[in-house]
Amino acid sequence: MSYHVDANFATAPHTPDPNFQLEGVVVCDRYHDFLRCTLPQNKFHFDRIVVVTAPEDRETQRVCEFYHVECVLTDALRSRWKEFRKGSGINAGLAKLAKADWVVHLDADIWLPPLARNLLANANLAKRMIYGIDRFIVKGYRNWDAFLEMPRLQHECNAYVHLNNSFPLGERIMQDYAGGYVPIGFFQMWNPRVSGIEKYPEGHTTAGREDTLFPQQWPRGLRGFIPEVVAYHLESTDSGFGTNWSGRKTLPFTFEEKKPERM
Repeated sequence: MSYHVDANFATAPHTPDPNFQLEGVVVCDRYHDFLRCTLPQNKFHFDRIVVVTAPEDRETQRVCEFYHVECVLTDALRSRWKEFRKGSGINAGLAKLAKADWVVHLDADIWLPPLARNLLANANLAKRMIYGIDRFIVKGYRNWDAFLEMPRLQHECNAYVHLNNSFPLGERIMQDYAGGYVPIGFFQMWNPRVSGIEKYPEGHTTAGREDTLFPQQWPRGLRGFIPEVVAYHLESTDSGFGTNWSGRKTLPFTFEEKKPERM
C-alpha cells in the first residue's frame, strides 16, 4: 500500500537530523525465550546494541552469539545471589556504548515494529528530553505466533497508527509526586551527551524501582511521549504485575508453557 501527500501541504519545514544515531542496551537475565523472539527484529533498528546478562545464563549468551550481538557478562546483576540489580546491569551495558547520540534502554521482552527506526529518526526529537512509547500486551506465545502468521497493520499508508486492532494497550505510568507522566523501563530513549545523564540509578535489589527513578532526573516538561511507535510487550500466560521483578518466575514463552528442568 502507499499513500502520497503533496509536500506543498506542509505548513512548516521538516528537517530530520541527518546524523541520527541510535544505540541500545538490553538486560536479559533468564529471559532468553523472549530474547530469541525480539532480538532478530530489534537489532536492525540500532547502529549498535548490547545485551547484558549473568555469566551463568548460557542460553542468553547463545542467542546473542547466533544473532551476532555483543553480550556483556557481569555479576553486577547479582542473580546468583537471588537478587536482580537491573540498574547495575544497565550501567554495565552503557559503559560499552559510545553514547554520542541517542540511546534506548529496552527490555528483553519488547519487540519494536518494523518502522520504529524510521519513525524515530524522522521525528527530530529534542535532545534535552527523555522519551517513552506505548506498548501492546501480548499474552502467551500462541497469540504471538498467530499474530505473526498475518500481522494486522500498526502503520498503514504512511498516514495511520492503528491502536485497536491487535492486542490491548498497556498502561502508561503517571506519578503525581513526579509531576505526571513517567516513561518506564521497557523503553526509555535519551541523549546522554546533551542531557548530561549517562548512568542509571543503582542500589535496589529488584527491578521495581530504578526504572521510575531514572526518568525523574528530567523535569516533567522534559519527559516526552512518542505516539508514532507502539511496541509489543511479550508476556507468559501466567505473568502479572511485578511477577518477575525479583527474578524470573513465569512460564517459558513457548507453545508448551511448562516449567523447564532448569531455569
